[in-house]
Amino acid sequence: MEIFIARQPILDENQEVHAYELLHRSNKEKNFSLLSNDQATLDVINSFVQIGIEDLSEGKPCFINFTDTLLAKEIQSYFDPATIVIEILETVKLTDEFIDLLRKLKIQGYKIALDDFELEGHEPYFHTVMNLVDFVKIDIQKTPRDQQIKIISLLKTYSVELLAEKVETREEYEQCLKDGYTFFQGYFFCKPMIISTNDLSIQKNNLFLIIGELSQPEVDFNKIVNNIERDVTISYKLLKLINSPVFRRVKEIKSIKQAIVMLGLKELKKWISMMFIRETIREANQIQNEITKMSMVRAKACELIADKIGKRNESSSYFLTGIFSLIDTLLKQPLEEIINQLPLDKEIKETLIGNPTLYKDVLDLVILLEKGVWTEIAKLCEKIGIEEQDLFEIYLNALKWTQQVIIELNHSTERGVATNEI
Repeated sequence: MEIFIARQPILDENQEVHAYELLHRSNKEKNFSLLSNDQATLDVINSFVQIGIEDLSEGKPCFINFTDTLLAKEIQSYFDPATIVIEILETVKLTDEFIDLLRKLKIQGYKIALDDFELEGHEPYFHTVMNLVDFVKIDIQKTPRDQQIKIISLLKTYSVELLAEKVETREEYEQCLKDGYTFFQGYFFCKPMIISTNDLSIQKNNLFLIIGELSQPEVDFNKIVNNIERDVTISYKLLKLINSPVFRRVKEIKSIKQAIVMLGLKELKKWISMMFIRETIREANQIQNEITKMSMVRAKACELIADKIGKRNESSSYFLTGIFSLIDTLLKQPLEEIINQLPLDKEIKETLIGNPTLYKDVLDLVILLEKGVWTEIAKLCEKIGIEEQDLFEIYLNALKWTQQVIIELNHSTERGVATNEI
């Protein structure tokens, strides 16, 4: 059984990650005549259990689509009520029996969301349903704003949270916030609104690890490379340093390893120590952490795809492409302005600004996977030469790798990793 899953963050009014929606597709759904939607979704839900939803959720609640048939079969009982939000598809017909089912779910402790809500189709159950559900999701691209305002006004007397879907720009987010939405889903937070320059905060616990390794009698060079590679901020600042007039580069940088070799361990140790001292008084906010996390997932996924399609020798360049794919959002500066300041290989630079390159298809594939655009994913998989099931496994491994990196960094601080010779 092949299954494909994407994950989208759901943010609150403070732009902190409140939950994730899991977008899923079974490969069997390519042939709708042979398999019902209920059976396909049932296969997917069972697969969630086998995979381990904790690997996808990172401790956050997960919104998962359910049909009325699956709810009647109590498929939701596979999950602890605290771990999921049951998302009722807009195609579900409201009946007395279904209302009784919603009441049962509430008694069991499940939270309920209505997907793609519209005013039509809920009579005579509107009042009853609104007293049972916890979230109402409105597709702001599909629903005219006057209709949105009408819905928001009607729901003010109910204890429901309004969630705006398909929020793609900062302007849309600001408008939805004013209108009264409390949760937001879309990629507006990945698209920078250029107001002022923003320096990047570094994960201090990652600096702990690097300083600790640099302090060893025999330095493990590969460990240092790995620790720097998995931190978009340190990678960016290292390349900025290498691009300074002090260093006379003979060629563009294609990997972090190449940059470290050029700098030298002695200079690297001094530079890392200075950064540590500076960063002890700074903290990153949660939205920046989420974008950093997305950059790490993209980087690892690009690297693993490169390995899979026979580009192992260039995998570090694919990794570098992914790690810098959201750098304009993190820095709140125009992308081309940032790219021009970095000594990146020309192919990587061209990829990041959107031009066709050897790396672009792989990065585009990872971005499409984040959004769950299944039709386009299938086309690009065929073009690149990778099976969709392999792509899903890579995405899941990239998520696990990112989570493990974060866990290790947190643990390193708790253990008090050596910081001598700072």
